[in-house]
Amino acid sequence: MKQGLNRFEYYLQKTEVLLSQAAAEKNAGLWLYANDLRTPLFMLEGLAKLYAGLHNEKRFSKLKEDFKLLEDILGAIDYYDAFAKEFSTDPNIPSFITEYLQAQSREKIQRLNDLLQERSWIGEGADRIRKIRKKLYDADWKKDSKEIKGMAGFYKKSIEEINEFVTELNFKFTNIELHVHALRRKLRWLSIYPRALQGAIQLTDSHVPDEQVTKYLTEPVINSPFNKMPEAGSNECFLMLEKNYFLALSWMIAELGRIKDSGLKVIAVTEAFQQTKNISQTEAFALAYRVLGDQQPYITTLLAQSSDISSAYLKQGNLDKLLSGIASID
Repeated sequence: MKQGLNRFEYYLQKTEVLLSQAAAEKNAGLWLYANDLRTPLFMLEGLAKLYAGLHNEKRFSKLKEDFKLLEDILGAIDYYDAFAKEFSTDPNIPSFITEYLQAQSREKIQRLNDLLQERSWIGEGADRIRKIRKKLYDADWKKDSKEIKGMAGFYKKSIEEINEFVTELNFKFTNIELHVHALRRKLRWLSIYPRALQGAIQLTDSHVPDEQVTKYLTEPVINSPFNKMPEAGSNECFLMLEKNYFLALSWMIAELGRIKDSGLKVIAVTEAFQQTKNISQTEAFALAYRVLGDQQPYITTLLAQSSDISSAYLKQGNLDKLLSGIASID
């Protein structure tokens, strides 16, 4: 079996096991959310996104949409559920806000249950996994060496697109979702592919001194288990990434995530006020800041922070230095 096919099959089996177990549950969607279906879906979506850039674009793009549709709904459940849980222990947050967020979470769970049936992931005649496998088996897989070369090109193109994205904005972010969150997603994929590819990407350390990157090499980043590459396994060809620049990428993802979450907290409370009190967005924003307290940064402050760190990181060329080259086992 080709390495590419093996990579999909690894996470497809994990997904299949979870779906099989969920089918016996009264609330399959809730069970799948609680048992982290999102992670293998992330990996499958990442693989499909990457392979669509290598070959069989139409086939893998359709598969990506299959995985993304479920993953997006799980992400929406997590969005409302996480804030509902956080606010439930905060005496300064009115109970109706928590209740609204809980209701939104339940609504998304129901949508997930509907989608699982509609798209034949579970239930009588469930054949979504079988159809996905057929598409995968019928794909025109390339030799490992050619795939790795293609992955190098894919990384280079992805990095160019990220640079273009922020350049077009002139490094000035004005929207948490469309700019901060979008940039973080683009960067995060570069850190997800190594895990999804199960050892085909490894780190190398050229020991070239670069003072500009050292500030990103914090202890939490260096010691994070997410920054340890999977074992090489049966792979014989590898895409090599520079270790320090991969760690710097991890720092950026974490910092943008912190800023994004802070901004989304304001947005979630604002939405709850708007929907439950039938007031304008301006009024809802003002009330949101009032209940969140003086420690909550304003959206404008968060946008400025994200603009500053993104500008410094990208203008220094840290992302451009991520790719090291290709290696193989002789």
